[in-house]
Amino acid sequence: MADGRDTAACAAAAAAVVGLLGVQDGGTFTSGGLQVPERGGEELVLNGGCSEDSPQSGRSSRDHSGERGQGTMRTVGIMKDGSRQKQKKTVSFSTMPNNRKINSTAACISFMMEGCEMKKVRSNSRMYNRFFLLDPDMCFLRWEPSKKDSEKAKLEIKSIREVRVGKKTPVLRSNGLSDQFPEECAFSIIYGENYESLDLVASTADIVNTWVMGLRYLVSYGKHTPDVLGANQTSLRTLWISSLFEIADIEKGGQIPLSRAIQLIKGLNPGMKTSTVELKFKELQKVSEKFGGNITCDVFGEAYCELCTRPEVFFLLVQFSSNKEYLDLKDLMIFMEVEQGMEEVNENTSLEIINKYEPSKEGREKGYLTIDGFTRYLLSSDCNIFDPHHKVVCQDMTRPLSHYYINSAHSACQMEDHYWGTSDISGYIHALKMGCRSIELVVWDGPDNEPLIYLGLSVVSQVAFRSVISVIDKYAFEASEYPLILCLVIHCSVRQQRIMAQCLKKILGDKLYNEPPCIDENYLPSPEQLKGKILLKGKKLPPNNCDSEGDVTDEDEGMEIARRLGHDGREHINGTGPRKLRLCKDLSDQVNLCQSVRFKDFEMSKRSQKYWQMCSFNEVTASRFANEYPEEYVKYNKKFLSRVYPSSMRIDSSNMNPQDFWKCGCQIVAMNYQTPGLMMDLNTGWFRQNGNCGYVLRPSIMREEVSYFSANAKDSLPGVSAQLLHLKVISGQNLPKPKGSGAKGDVVEPYVYVEIHGIPADCAEHRTKTVTQNGDNPIFDESFEFLINLPELAILRFVVLDDDYIGDEFIAQYTIPFECLQTGFRHVPLQSLTGEFLQNTTLFVHIAITNRRGGGKVSKRGLSVRKGKKVREYTSTKTTGIKAIDEVFRTATQAVREATDLRENVQNALVSFKELCGLTPAANMKQCILTLSAWLLNSDSPLTVTLNLRSQYPLLEAQGPVPDLLKKVLTSYEAFIQASRTLIETSDAVYSKIIQVQKTGMSFHEDLHRIGAKEGLKGRKLQKAMESFAWNITVLKGQADLLKHAKNEAVDHVRQIHHAGQSCGISRASSHSPSLDIFRPRGTLEPIPEAADGGSNAGS
Repeated sequence: MADGRDTAACAAAAAAVVGLLGVQDGGTFTSGGLQVPERGGEELVLNGGCSEDSPQSGRSSRDHSGERGQGTMRTVGIMKDGSRQKQKKTVSFSTMPNNRKINSTAACISFMMEGCEMKKVRSNSRMYNRFFLLDPDMCFLRWEPSKKDSEKAKLEIKSIREVRVGKKTPVLRSNGLSDQFPEECAFSIIYGENYESLDLVASTADIVNTWVMGLRYLVSYGKHTPDVLGANQTSLRTLWISSLFEIADIEKGGQIPLSRAIQLIKGLNPGMKTSTVELKFKELQKVSEKFGGNITCDVFGEAYCELCTRPEVFFLLVQFSSNKEYLDLKDLMIFMEVEQGMEEVNENTSLEIINKYEPSKEGREKGYLTIDGFTRYLLSSDCNIFDPHHKVVCQDMTRPLSHYYINSAHSACQMEDHYWGTSDISGYIHALKMGCRSIELVVWDGPDNEPLIYLGLSVVSQVAFRSVISVIDKYAFEASEYPLILCLVIHCSVRQQRIMAQCLKKILGDKLYNEPPCIDENYLPSPEQLKGKILLKGKKLPPNNCDSEGDVTDEDEGMEIARRLGHDGREHINGTGPRKLRLCKDLSDQVNLCQSVRFKDFEMSKRSQKYWQMCSFNEVTASRFANEYPEEYVKYNKKFLSRVYPSSMRIDSSNMNPQDFWKCGCQIVAMNYQTPGLMMDLNTGWFRQNGNCGYVLRPSIMREEVSYFSANAKDSLPGVSAQLLHLKVISGQNLPKPKGSGAKGDVVEPYVYVEIHGIPADCAEHRTKTVTQNGDNPIFDESFEFLINLPELAILRFVVLDDDYIGDEFIAQYTIPFECLQTGFRHVPLQSLTGEFLQNTTLFVHIAITNRRGGGKVSKRGLSVRKGKKVREYTSTKTTGIKAIDEVFRTATQAVREATDLRENVQNALVSFKELCGLTPAANMKQCILTLSAWLLNSDSPLTVTLNLRSQYPLLEAQGPVPDLLKKVLTSYEAFIQASRTLIETSDAVYSKIIQVQKTGMSFHEDLHRIGAKEGLKGRKLQKAMESFAWNITVLKGQADLLKHAKNEAVDHVRQIHHAGQSCGISRASSHSPSLDIFRPRGTLEPIPEAADGGSNAGS
């Protein structure tokens, strides 16, 4: 009876969260959580669930809090006397001293008042240990010991202009210091009218976060009255928690049973362990000396705050909030635009988010997003790492079939290994539902004239061919409407082959593609043209064969399988020559676009192979070609389909690395779907990017008829803009104990591996530190960088492991194509070893990408130390040895140099401007303008700089004298605007010159072999000339594309300046002509150098 009352009470309390929101499905979460009857008879779900399509869909009930209660609960606010706040030992923020958890700005201020030791960094690169603390009146920051008078060793809070996290000043970026401490342990306080900097290094990132959060709060608090502080977020939060407790207190006795309190908190926070909640209640009861089986309102509220606050999310909220501890409409707009990269955001967008995720009724009415609503929003599908644009078919599906990677299964019927594993028809259903578009069918003679499919020696590994075709007919196009390829490996007699042909015709009917290939075409039809069709890949009788059967040469794969299973197949061998297979004409006629032929060599294929013919390669042979003939293999795969199958030595059904063959352009890499692990994760993750339709368009450099690409590239590629991925692993949520693990009880000590898989030049990995004894919300807070030379072929993989001295154990993973990443603050849904999404288990990360589809050469300015000035590098064409052709390419030299200068001048000026604004190269232009406006608006003196938006290219105009740092900012901005204007206004002419030379060069393509022979080139020299020709065409097209993208990016930067200027408060419409003619055209494109010191120091 009591359990029923507790359940009903918890349901009613949860109604205060979801029933008032008026959101999904009539106020009920429908993701598979616990459903209990609410008072009134309606059903309510307390905890959300996950679906594979939207892993975060059920998380909107997850609440986190940054404050404690008022009214019936203990009040915690900004207190003049830090001793009034009772200190408790709780779950660690990560590495905070004294095991203190920071869950509100009040806790930050209290910590700052107690003080801690940090290193003070001087402009001479020397560091001094000092003890820093906040005055009790919260007006001054002091440090000791110091040679200065105690009245001088202090900094007035109201003089602070900005607080920067990381190495964001020239002092912290200097050569002597950059490698001595991690980025997350440094921060700088910019203060005074001259924007001087106080540069500090803490022992942990958590201490940095606490000081930065508190200081930013105080800078804002100093401009408001104390009454404002207590009248907004705290009361909203308190009212909400109190209302939950009141509803759960059905006896109206001011307390609820412990079991009910635990159930309520778990219902609001899916994934939280019962033991964790119970321990927290007992701990707080001991502190308050209120023992017993019932929980009071103040203990419940405090437990909720302690358990449900994620400090890293609270820190983020305070960073973007202009109103203490919640986001108003404008704050949320700025966050969505600047950090999340959302476009066309307005107040209605913010209201929709608030109405959807804010739990308190008062918050929704006032348009405020509190810490609880903000956490829900970040956990929702709106902030998932996977770009929703890629959840549907988003690529061009009208290219030839050979231009796509095709999701392929090797032995879908096998449930285990190839020798003794059982077979099951469900394997085909599973593969087809996962978007598989190529399935292997190994067919043997069966009893009662019924062909069988099997790969193992066990009797239970045999499945009837007819049953498999029926399943394929039913599920072929359930997950994808694009063509399915059935790869037939035939080991049965002619008689049973006729049965096969009859089954295929009768069961598949019109789905079976029966049209012969058009001899006038040069390429296969597109997936769009073949929608809803099933293609057969197999051997075909010669066209001149008029008999009902004939001999064909068996494939290598067929012979390998027969040998492995002990079938010598003598009944199919004629004579002593190559192994022959007797083939039925009825079955042969059903093979059209995917005729199997044996591969001899690349030159023979170039001369005689038809576009509808395809070869299968053992992985060993394919690996040899990839290593010895990488360029030829890529060229071959531009026109012909190739299938790579696992070596016969993989008797355990292990998988090969598909990336080894994708980089060569191999379309069909057959995977053992029944074997989970890294390789299958790569395959599954890769094919998510085009609506999981089973087809992914290959990179353009691997499709174009004339282009240069080597599968083993270990450096940047000609004409491809390399990109820099900035990834910060912030925290993890609800990480489970590894399955089957008994070590260390329930304790998890996680760490994260971050891997990039792609071409050899891109493959890299980094790992975070291990967080000891914390799987609930471990804080990693570590940043990594990856240089991606071929983004279209790169895959990002997160792997979470449990650190154990016996052997690290797998917890979870997630794999995502680089092109599907969403930038900003994102949650990563984690999957189990077998691919199921783990409910409520995530990683919280921040992602930024520089030079995405435009800009100049990748710059690591501010992120790594440069020594001296760097000479600009220009991409050049190669000599072919054919005079007429070399003269044509030589005419593009100056245009290519101009294109490089145009791009890199803008890039260098932009990065310099970002550094002076205290931002990283990953920041966008909106962030720069908003940061600059914050400096000016926070100044006690009147505005001295305004942004004139009357011009197409907005001007920063100084009104009277300005500090030295602002002068440098203005000069840097002027250089950026000048470089952007030059790029926008002159790039079209340069682009036309490059394209014209490229077109002229292409006119030699058809006769290149003849022209080279006429010039006396032959053998290796002729081959080298053809490679150089392809290189040059690739370079010219690539440089033209990069210039076009750079222009679009420059136009977008100007648009961002206009947009940010209109909303930041420093713009003005003016007809006044600027005193500096920053639009004066240049005679030549002089390079803008990269500054050797990475910028100037604020107050150095």
